[in-house]
Amino acid sequence: MQDGTPSPALDAAARAFAALGAPPRLAVLRLLVRAGPGGLPMGRIALATGIAAPTLTHHLKALAAAGLVTQRRAGRHIYAAIDHARVRALSDYLLENCCADAGCDRNDAPEAEAIHG
Repeated sequence: MQDGTPSPALDAAARAFAALGAPPRLAVLRLLVRAGPGGLPMGRIALATGIAAPTLTHHLKALAAAGLVTQRRAGRHIYAAIDHARVRALSDYLLENCCADAGCDRNDAPEAEAIHG
């Protein structure tokens, strides 16, 4: 980004963080992270989050457009799952420079306890 043009990594991170800017989307992503690689059927996501099916569809589309979630059909059900590689890359991108100037390990950052509490 030295010439003022955002790098592809910065652009992808901005899209992902924008998608996570709505609390229901963050709740869905958190649920899917906990569900593991197989994901969950949409009905179960709706039940667990209290989000109505049409609204859930809207949120899942936004998360999928940001590359954080994948969807697949299995019979009559649509499953959603996180893209572990993309979520990991986003986390790494965010933390890669944490404490870089302070000379400490990123896990030593005081904010780590507040987030992971």
